Amino acid sequence: MARISQVVFIVLMFTSPAVAVAGPAEDANAAVDRWSAAFNSNDPETIAKNYCPDAILLGTVSPVMSEGTQAIIKYFTPTKGTGNKNAIDERRTITIDDNAVEVTGFYTFTRMVEGKAVPGPSRFTMLVTKRGSEWCIAHHHSSPHVLPKN
Repeated sequence: MARISQVVFIVLMFTSPAVAVAGPAEDANAAVDRWSAAFNSNDPETIAKNYCPDAILLGTVSPVMSEGTQAIIKYFTPTKGTGNKNAIDERRTITIDDNAVEVTGFYTFTRMVEGKAVPGPSRFTMLVTKRGSEWCIAHHHSSPHVLPKN
């Protein structure tokens, strides 16, 4: 009976789905995806929760640096309830170490202007860091994406 139990155990071990352990790059990209989903909520407080408390944001449409939670909430306040959206189009990931990852790429903001969706292609760089057991955005730079001329 013990031999049958061992065989069953071994068979179950080899046929069970493997548990995947995410690394820093996957965790940082998940944090960037959470930020995008939070942006789509159009709630400044929800968006700000994705940033580290001492984060610096160089926003796409801001002439100043937004430093810290309250400044980031203030930056996103004009988007509250607007229906604006964000979609990440392309990204690259550079793992600096187990606690810091840079994610850079292109995304498109869709802003509602007089009831019409207006796309705003932009580019971004985010430094995502692990603080304790959580990943948050420590630095975020965003600017309009100049599209190639045809």
